[in-house]
Amino acid sequence: MTDLRLSLTDARRLVVDTMIRCRTSRPNAEAVAEALLGAELAGQFGHGLRRVQTYGEQSLIGKVDGFATPTAEAVRPGALAVDAALGFAYPALDLALDWLPAAARANGIAIAGLTRSHHCGVAGIPVEKLAEQGLMAILTANAPASMAPWGGSKPLYGTDPLAFAAPIAGADPVVVDISLSKVARGKILAAVQRGEPIPEGWAVDENGNPTTDAKAAMRGTMLPMGDAKGTSLAIMVEMLCAGLNNANFGYESSGFMDAEGPAPATGQTIIAIDAGVFSANATQRFADLAGEIEAQDGARLPGRRRQQIRAEITEKGIPVDEGLLATIDALGR
Repeated sequence: MTDLRLSLTDARRLVVDTMIRCRTSRPNAEAVAEALLGAELAGQFGHGLRRVQTYGEQSLIGKVDGFATPTAEAVRPGALAVDAALGFAYPALDLALDWLPAAARANGIAIAGLTRSHHCGVAGIPVEKLAEQGLMAILTANAPASMAPWGGSKPLYGTDPLAFAAPIAGADPVVVDISLSKVARGKILAAVQRGEPIPEGWAVDENGNPTTDAKAAMRGTMLPMGDAKGTSLAIMVEMLCAGLNNANFGYESSGFMDAEGPAPATGQTIIAIDAGVFSANATQRFADLAGEIEAQDGARLPGRRRQQIRAEITEKGIPVDEGLLATIDALGR
């Protein structure tokens, strides 16, 4: 691990200045910066500063519209349609997060569907924000095809993250954030950028052979979590956030990690539930379950590790390497 660290203030300034230089409006650049810093604070480094290069290159060529202004329309009392307008997902997600709490409290449950969107980063961040406001939340997001149906060989689904968070009385929320592949593809991207191999079992190469070569894995296919169960869940995610929202399915989308082709135009769906809709005692019941889990030696609640990392990085700064900083500094010049 590098000894070089950036303060959160310096890291935020670095991302904002770089994205503006790469043809992105200041409001959008600030939304991107907050999301990438959130990823670093969650310990999801493949979704953090290492995404600046691909985001910047895509904005420079117009694969993502850095000047897009997302719009939102309440199509039902508990349903919000959000058009990311082929821009970054984060400003569109902010519209959904602003609207969902009041709608969920009024209706018991509310849903926001994003279309013509882009990479949404760490899926656990938006749901955790809702849980901090007393809501249970679920987020699904689809991604460009990198995973084949079980028994098939042609990629149709993305790694398609699925996240859930719930408020806990007297404690930080529980946050479940999983990729439906064995690992998030961002971890392989990070290995490519560092010039490091990956563990066997993460992916196969273009010929379907197991590989530890990160570049070969990027050209190949991700392996699903839980074998057939993972690909079954990917069908659910694709339907929830692409079919439902009229966004591109994974096999219709261009890549998140290169500056080639048209906009990915993927989708995200967020469901928020008022934790008190059936019982005023729900968050305490959640706390009871959490207590039983944490009472077992070696057991840990989902989300606790990221909350610990957040405290450490807030105090000490974000670990970076000089090569990454040089790459970011060269963007758009």
